[in-house]
Amino acid sequence: MSDPHATLVIGATGTTGRRVTAGLLAEGRHVKAGGRTAAPVDGAQAVRFDWNEPATWGEALRGVDRVYLVPPVGSTEPAAVMLPFLHEARAARVRRAVLLGASAIPAGGPAVGQVHQALPGLFDEWAVLRPSWFMQNFTGSTPHARGIREGGTISTASGAGRIGFVDAQDIAAVAVRALLDEKAPDTDLILTGPQTLSHDVVAAILTGITGRTVVHRHLTFEQLRDRWAAEIPLEFATMLAAMDRAIADGAEDRTTDTVERLTGRPPGTFRAFAEREIA
Repeated sequence: MSDPHATLVIGATGTTGRRVTAGLLAEGRHVKAGGRTAAPVDGAQAVRFDWNEPATWGEALRGVDRVYLVPPVGSTEPAAVMLPFLHEARAARVRRAVLLGASAIPAGGPAVGQVHQALPGLFDEWAVLRPSWFMQNFTGSTPHARGIREGGTISTASGAGRIGFVDAQDIAAVAVRALLDEKAPDTDLILTGPQTLSHDVVAAILTGITGRTVVHRHLTFEQLRDRWAAEIPLEFATMLAAMDRAIADGAEDRTTDTVERLTGRPPGTFRAFAEREIA
């Protein structure tokens, strides 16, 4: 691309951010890779960005015409810091904003739902990505990954509820199109994988691929809330446990064609993901 402007990727070393950065660079886009430590990212311009330090915002926005927004991790009220930043971004002539939201949280809902609701009034070109649960929740240092490694268990309050788990690679591919296509989506986009799976089925797939027994441990809402509250604030723990309860009630038992419609290819399966990243 010949556009001299840059795209600011917030959380550029995170699960989706690093993949979005790679995708933008592959398209010849100038990327400002934002993060609290301005960690080097090959091919991108590393810039310091901290949601809680407004003094870092101006330089991060300099020369930027579009931005990929990852909310502050673990915050139950991200709008408190995100909305002031978005007003500053608009004043700096950012014209397109793509927000990473969640399938479980609609516009006007709690947490990132408040930012979602405000976005169309701030930017003429926008999109809100609302992915289902990440396949990457079973890798790295996540609670599920630790539970699998340490005890061969996946602990949830989701019961037999099914989820359209989606690969972060597919989320990032949609984000790149939402950022770069001539016409912005100007809507919210529910992102899922090609099929819905219960955690019991996920455990069986992981057992078959790794050769190590993995079981789904069924918890109550209260048990999961208290388990989370040992590590994170009670309000956030309660919200996460409530999401699991909604899964048990069928809230995430759906698939969409969004990934294929925007990228031209079907989303990856959980089995393919597990064979690639876990085995």
